[in-house]
Amino acid sequence: MQSFVQNYGYFALVVLSIVESACAPIPSEVTFGFAGAFCTVAVGGEAHFNIGLVILIGTLGSLVGSIIAYEVGRTAGRTIVDRWGKWILLTHKDLDAAERWFAKYGSISVLIGRVLPVVRSAISVPAGIAEMKRGRFMVLTVIGSAAWVSLLTGLGYAAGSNWKNVSKDFHMFQTPTIIVLVLLLAWGFWHRLRTVRRHYAPKHRAN
Repeated sequence: MQSFVQNYGYFALVVLSIVESACAPIPSEVTFGFAGAFCTVAVGGEAHFNIGLVILIGTLGSLVGSIIAYEVGRTAGRTIVDRWGKWILLTHKDLDAAERWFAKYGSISVLIGRVLPVVRSAISVPAGIAEMKRGRFMVLTVIGSAAWVSLLTGLGYAAGSNWKNVSKDFHMFQTPTIIVLVLLLAWGFWHRLRTVRRHYAPKHRAN
C-alpha cells in the first residue's frame, strides 16, 4: 500500500480512494496517513505531496467510489437479491428494513458512516437501495469524506518522519481489533446464514 502511494503519487491516491469507497477493504487510514507524512519535508528531505491537494483528491475520489456503489445498489439491488439472495445472505425483508431505516435516519447514517472504518466503504449500497436522494447523498458524502480524509492526512502530517513508528503502533493495535472484528463477523455470518435458510426454505419445499 505505502509503496504504491510512494511510487505512483497522486494517481495512487485517486485509485485507492475510489476503490475503497466502492466497497473494497482497503484501509484508508494507511493510505492518507502515509500521504500526510509525505506532505512534510521531514520524510526524505522533501515534500512529495501538497496537503491541500491530497485532501481534495481523497474527497473527490471517495465521492466517485461512493457514487458507483450507490448506483449499483439503486439500479441492481433488488435484482441481485432476486437472483442470488440465498448466496449473498440477503432477503427482500432486509431491503425493506434498509429502506425504512434510511427513511428515518438516512442523512445521519451517511454522514457519520463516512468517518467510521469499514462502515464508510459499505454505507453507499444500502443508501442506493433505499433510493436516498442523489443530491443529499452526494453532499453528505463530500462533507463526511472531507472530514475523514482531512483527519487522517493531518495525523500523518503531524507524525512526519515518525510515521513509520506511528504506523507500527497502529498495526500493533489493529491486530487485536481485527481479531475481534473477525470473531464478530463469524458470529454474524452464522446467525445470518440460519436466518436466510429459514427464509428461503419454504419456497424450496413448495417447488
